Parts: sequence; structure tokens; C-alpha cells
Amino acid sequence: MRLKLPSPKDLKRGLNALFWAWALSVVASPPLAEPRWSPDQRLQRERLAAVDQSVKALAKRRREIERTDTLRDFRCHFHTHAGDSTHTGGTPPEILAAAKTLKVDALFLSDHFRPPRDFMDSWRGMYEGVLFIPGSECRGFLISPESSVLGAMADPVPSFVQKVNQGNGLLFLSHIEERPDHSMEGLTGLEIYNRHYDAKRDFTGILKLILRLTDPAQLTELADLLRLYPDACLAGQCLYPEAYLEKWDTATALGTFTGVAANDCHHNQVFILKKVDDDTALLGTIVDKDENMRSIKALLRPSIRGLLKGHKPGDIVVRLDFDPYEHSLKNVATHILATAQTEVALRTAVKAGRTYVSHDWMADGTGFDFTGTELKMGDEQPWRVGQTLQIRTPVPAKIRLLRNGREVALGDGYEFQYDVREPGVYRAELWLDIGGEVRPWIYSNPIYLRRP
Repeated sequence: MRLKLPSPKDLKRGLNALFWAWALSVVASPPLAEPRWSPDQRLQRERLAAVDQSVKALAKRRREIERTDTLRDFRCHFHTHAGDSTHTGGTPPEILAAAKTLKVDALFLSDHFRPPRDFMDSWRGMYEGVLFIPGSECRGFLISPESSVLGAMADPVPSFVQKVNQGNGLLFLSHIEERPDHSMEGLTGLEIYNRHYDAKRDFTGILKLILRLTDPAQLTELADLLRLYPDACLAGQCLYPEAYLEKWDTATALGTFTGVAANDCHHNQVFILKKVDDDTALLGTIVDKDENMRSIKALLRPSIRGLLKGHKPGDIVVRLDFDPYEHSLKNVATHILATAQTEVALRTAVKAGRTYVSHDWMADGTGFDFTGTELKMGDEQPWRVGQTLQIRTPVPAKIRLLRNGREVALGDGYEFQYDVREPGVYRAELWLDIGGEVRPWIYSNPIYLRRP
């Protein structure tokens, strides 16, 4: 390993990051509610049933909200993978079928970079009512350039960012937990939620899942729960993305940055148990090679003998699909408020911060709006006396308003209004009581009321 002394610019950037990390540690608010149960506990039948009842009850309390402007609410998804790598189990036709079922308006693809193939040659344009926009997950970013940047993929980061940004290009910082100190200079924004991060944090739950998958009685129970409550099972790991939101609050103190959700869907969480012999099995997913799967021995897990009995070596004796696209897309969406279902209109709206993130499996967020006096999400203007902020929601929710990452007001119901007393970066969070547990539902993009 070769050590490199930091440059003056690196030192300045590092000191700036340290300052804002300290500032947020002082003022940032904790989540509205801590999880009541662990992800594994959420997979118990009585809790899943209670969640299902809450979701159905909320749907009955839904009210439609008419917009008072010319914008439309489009359900879209970022960080989507289909047929783009060896660890992606799904295909473009498969994700299209799911998108049509869910009435998704647009999919921003994030193909893994596989030279010499150009990811901009992926599906692009309208397919049976669903708009596909090509892009890539590469170098720690989600990128959606307007045209090919194949020749710039190995450029230094500043040059790479500049070329992606040409025209109406989009570039987001991805997997924040892996790069919390990365510069936001030149970026459109960042992921403020990532489905994969939840799974990475659930180490205990993954171990318990292995036990469930290798015991006949527990396996039968799990398969039944996955059939009855697929959305709640997949969402069992969902937690408040504190690290992501702190990074966002830090960034928006200095500039305007759009927050989007990362579905990070591949349709690859299809767990399989494959027979090796009467006393040995391999446990993994449909995209794992045998040598990368976990070997399970009957000596340590005698229950697998019952699962393997009657099968031939090489047979797949267990197959449980946790993340079909129809459910991984429903888990979280990025709603874009735009003038039309076109690539140009959606790109323009995203750059302007006209988006919000919604866990639509709990309740469809369509209709949510966060506005101010002559202001929409993403707008920036000097603060002045007399400004107000308004929130409207299609189902009653616990409403949390934050200024510079710090909670300043709480509300409850369908509507909320706040008289702005001081400048700041304001964003909203909406939470729902689901199955006896208050869980985060919607994250708005900010309204920026800067100090004059």
C-alpha cells in the first residue's frame, strides 16, 4: 500500500466534511420512532397479519388530491437492474411486465458497466406505456447521461462528472454507507434510501433466515407467509436511513441536491437449497455458483436430511422468491412531479428537485405535496417574513417537518401548515402506524429558504 499525502484542496474538503459532521451530530434529530421489532421479529405471522390489516385500513381512508398546478405525479424507479450482470436474475421483459402491473411510469436503468458494451444501448424510450431511461451504476454513482460517455469512463472523477452532466445528464452518489465522505461537487443529488443497505444491516436476520430455510417446519411456515404477505415480508428489513439523510442534510446546507430512492432491484433474492448428497446441501441464490454457496452439513443441521430425502444430487429442493420485480418495485418509489411522461420532462423535474420518496407498499404516495408560499419542492429563494409551508397527504399520517436536519414541528392527519420563522432548508417526513409500529413512509425533497 502506497501512502499519499493530502493536497491543500483535500485538507480543505476534509475539514469542511468534519465541520458538517460535527454540526449534524449536534443538531440532527433522531427518527420519529425507533423500530419496535427487529426485521426477524417482523416476519412472525401475527405481526405480518397486523401489518396487512393496517395497510387495508389505510386504503379505505384514502382521499384523492387534485393538484392546483400543471404538474403530474409520475411513479418512477431509480437503481434498477435487468439482464445487465451475472448477479442480476431478472430480464428487461420481466421488469416491464411488473412495471405495467404496478402502473409504473418510468424506470431509470442502472446497468453494471461491462466494457466494451455501452450501457446507453439498453432499452430506451416507451415500451407498452413504461418509459425506459438508460444509465449505469458505476464508480460509486448512478449516472443517466443524455448520450454515450463510453470514452470517459476511466477519466478522473471531475472530468467524468462534467461529461455525464452535459445537457440534461443526471448523476447521483450511490451506496452512501460505503462513501460517507465523498464530495457532492457537481452531482445532481444522492440516494436517500437504498434497499440493499437495509439487507446489509440485517446480519442477525440473515443468520435466522438460514435456519428457517434448512428446517422443514420453519420452511413451510416461511413459504406460506411469503405467499400471503409478500410486500410486508420484503419490507421487514426496512429501517430509517439515518446515515443517508445526514449526508443529504449536510449537502443541502451548502447547495441544492435531489434525493431519490434506490430500489437496487435485480430479482436475485431467490433462495435455493441444492442437494449434494444425503448429508450435505448448498444454500444460496439463483445467481450464485456452487463454489460460492454455503455448505450445510447434516452433522450441524440434522433437519436438512428430511428436505433432501428422495431427491437426486444436484436437485434444487427449496426455492423461495423474496424479490420478484412486482414487489421490489412496490417496496419504494421515487415520485417525480413533471409536466409530461417524457425523458426530457422527467430529467428536468429531477434536476429541479421535484421528487419525493415513498414506500408505496404501505400506501400509494400519489397526491402527496409539499409546497410553500409560491414555492414547490426543490425551489430556492431568500427567506422573508410571512412565508408558510403546507403539506397534503392522501392518507392520514404523522407529519414531521425538519429544518437543517432538525425537527421543528409535528403534525397529524391529512394536512399541515407551518409559519416559517427563520431561514433554513426545510423537508418533510411522513410516518404511518403499521401493525402497531410507527414506520417511515415518505421523504420529501427540500424547499430552500436561504438567509437573505
